[in-house]
Amino acid sequence: MIRLGAHLSISGGYDKALDRSLAIGANTLQIFSGSPRTWKRPETASEQLTNFKTKKNTLDINPVFFHALYLVNLASPTETGQKSVDTLIWELNLAAKMDVAGSVVHLGSYLKNNPQTTFQVLIDNLSLILDSTPNNVSLIIENSAGHKIGQTPDEIFQIINQLKDPRLKICWDTCHGFAAGIDLSTVDKLDRLLDAIDQNVGLERLVLWHLNDSRDPFNSKRDRHANIGEGYIGTQTFANILNHPVANKIPAIIETPGFDNKGPDKKNLDILKGLIKKA
Repeated sequence: MIRLGAHLSISGGYDKALDRSLAIGANTLQIFSGSPRTWKRPETASEQLTNFKTKKNTLDINPVFFHALYLVNLASPTETGQKSVDTLIWELNLAAKMDVAGSVVHLGSYLKNNPQTTFQVLIDNLSLILDSTPNNVSLIIENSAGHKIGQTPDEIFQIINQLKDPRLKICWDTCHGFAAGIDLSTVDKLDRLLDAIDQNVGLERLVLWHLNDSRDPFNSKRDRHANIGEGYIGTQTFANILNHPVANKIPAIIETPGFDNKGPDKKNLDILKGLIKKA
């Protein structure tokens, strides 16, 4: 079964995102654990967490992922770095209680700091998070669009191989990859990415696709998502992924603006479903 879902609002409670998933025909889900624009994390009652787990399994909306808040910069040697660590430790501990697979995170940037020095800050912070969280949840590195850590697969591989922790996983965002100069418009090009992941860190590390079109041209270094088929990527890249015998086993989430500009919607998912060839 192909798992297709969306990043959806938790307004009204975590379980309300499951209802929203059902309404748009999704069978996997990504959510924030709280506001993405503040360090403050919400209080969570045990009953709320139990209800979420029960409903998730009853509706078969699996797996569920958190997306870390926007403020995270794990390469920062300042207070921001420490807050990033604390927040992700809190979030991954919550994930374990909710049967959430893990947290998708943008690692951040070196800013004006010395990259060699702050690379070690990044590694130390990632190590601390992994050491302080349960073994059944993953920290999922998302590729970046440009001028941020993780713009190329090699950068991600270097981090994973430095830490050698099986809980470090990869999320590949099509918009970010396209903006960073990585084209998946043919099956051969998709195979090259999958082979690179497999040979360098193991294909089991790739646990999530973000299927987003791009408002900006190839190699623009700009992270601006478009609805499926309305951007510069077109639909062929998505068809390649959804019909690939390996790639389509990996859950896929949309983070599109929505055709009504209200966020990821049924129409975007239906377009993707329409690209799936029937056996």
